[in-house]
Amino acid sequence: MAYFRTLENRLVKLQGLFKKKERLLIMINADPDALASALALKRLLYRKVHSVGIAHVNEVSRPDNLEMIKLLRIPTKRFSPALLPHYDRFALVDSQPHHHKDLARVDYSVVLDHHPLDKENPVQADYQEIIPEYGATSSLLTEYLYNMKIRPGKLLATALVYGIKTDTQSFERKFSDVDIRAFRHLTKFYEPLLLQNIIRSEFHREWLKYFSLAFRKIRFMGNGASVFMGKVDSPDILVILADFFLRVHNISWDIISGIHEDRLVIIFRGDGLRKDMGKLCTQMFKDLGPAGGHKQMARAEIPIEKIDQKHAQQFILQRLADVRNKKKKTSRTANSNRKENSAGKTNNDPGKD
Repeated sequence: MAYFRTLENRLVKLQGLFKKKERLLIMINADPDALASALALKRLLYRKVHSVGIAHVNEVSRPDNLEMIKLLRIPTKRFSPALLPHYDRFALVDSQPHHHKDLARVDYSVVLDHHPLDKENPVQADYQEIIPEYGATSSLLTEYLYNMKIRPGKLLATALVYGIKTDTQSFERKFSDVDIRAFRHLTKFYEPLLLQNIIRSEFHREWLKYFSLAFRKIRFMGNGASVFMGKVDSPDILVILADFFLRVHNISWDIISGIHEDRLVIIFRGDGLRKDMGKLCTQMFKDLGPAGGHKQMARAEIPIEKIDQKHAQQFILQRLADVRNKKKKTSRTANSNRKENSAGKTNNDPGKD
């Protein structure tokens, strides 16, 4: 049995898209998996094109992400529409165009991802491979490197290890055999001390005030919790808090929200057993802006002009209640129909008088 899939035909198609004179821009919504995947795709294609750039559409402020970019020398820059005329081709890794308004601006030659597909937002690209069964896009890119017989240097290998580690939450979230094989393969080449320094850089000192505020504002709802933080300096603190509260005993899901600049940002986290957070997020907010994710983690971003900012918390809780009530109504209707069908079969049973 081969260690990874054989991708010879796919690689021929992928590399055949590009000409040596072309400039390629890799677009990402920056997090460890996206940063690592972009660095890997750059390594795969840099000899096939004139140059390869990386651009992130989100603000990068989490200390571990900043440390990752610095220590592993990832040449990413903030996206601006002014960049587009300077490139001939565009690729997208660890995301899909409908996930962010700036990602949707671009026509892609390549899309590589592991997030669930959205039937209402099909991905359009000359070459695409989207495998939701994988725990990380970094695992997919490791397969590509392996098939190209490229031995990753210590910086790239460390990036990919961290990408897999974060998106599978050290294999506590959903993962596949490929994620395990990729992780094992990469640990032959990575630098443990670099990885330790990145992992230890979790918080900015000025973020500590938000923990105190969150402890005062938290609302418990059965085995779940919700916190509306008001205005925050960065959406990343919402992610930090969402991950933190999920570690509390008897909390199986949480929704942490706050206002950053002109957007209401809502972060969903769950244990994957009781609720599908990606589905819940989509049901609650898809009509207002980008919303969706995985079974255990999801995110929505809503332009602030679409809601009453003064009552943002009530807005979120009402949307949650609406989804719950709709689900209960659907369940009652289904049960009623089953009972009627069962009664009808009993009354019409030809074996009885």
